[in-house]
Amino acid sequence: MDIDELLRNDEENFDHAKVKKVSDHVAMYRTLVSNVYMISNPSNESWFMIDTGIARYHERILVAAERHFPNLPPEAIILTHGHFDHAGSAKALAKHWDIPIYAHPQEIPFLDGSTSYPPVDPTVGGGMISLISPLFPKKAIRLTKWLRPITDETASTLIDGWRIIHTPGHTPGHISLFHEEERILIAGDAIATENPESALSIVFPISKIHGPPAFFTEDWDKAKQSIQQLIQLRPKLLLAGHGLPIEGDAIQEGLEHLYQNFDELAIPNNKKNE
Repeated sequence: MDIDELLRNDEENFDHAKVKKVSDHVAMYRTLVSNVYMISNPSNESWFMIDTGIARYHERILVAAERHFPNLPPEAIILTHGHFDHAGSAKALAKHWDIPIYAHPQEIPFLDGSTSYPPVDPTVGGGMISLISPLFPKKAIRLTKWLRPITDETASTLIDGWRIIHTPGHTPGHISLFHEEERILIAGDAIATENPESALSIVFPISKIHGPPAFFTEDWDKAKQSIQQLIQLRPKLLLAGHGLPIEGDAIQEGLEHLYQNFDELAIPNNKKNE
């Protein structure tokens, strides 16, 4: 199964215009491969998009966004990181809407074409997605025209009540976003709420907290430290890049269980002695 086949399956099985409201100010558009989030700003009726799915998905995202925010383009796109399944449609969407794309300063080299991510590791095990990972796009994304660095300070002026949490490990400049008052965590790929290596979990999702996608994670020590950061936030609503939302006490229990058993649950066997 390659990306084109995933898209064909997506055409057959998913409602591409369906956006689910998960809180008063956050909506989720679940694509076959990853989640796109739309955050509204109550203070000025603007909104922002978090991540953009894979390439060639922009037309579906445009339809979904127009139905949720009629005649109102977003102010900007914010990327949790630059992997193909989160930044793939960023250029097409930014060009269409004529808006900036924000990413952590340490992630920008992977988004301006100057640096490529390390090769994926299909030997990590876990399921079909791991096995087909060598087929994923490898070319560096070039978003220079629209790209801007984001920090917690700049985020506070962009999105009401949200702050940026640098959660490296999966990538060097990976970020999560946290709303202090409502205790909503958008975690990107710092964790997943479905098995990110399994194709079956995409079609038959079961909500459970997992580690970051193993075939793409670069630094497992930092990835574990990032889990500890998320635990300290004590979120009440968890929104990941892959999987369904999780609410309530199950979040803290799941994050602590993952952290305490990180080597066993998250790190692939072939990475444990590195």
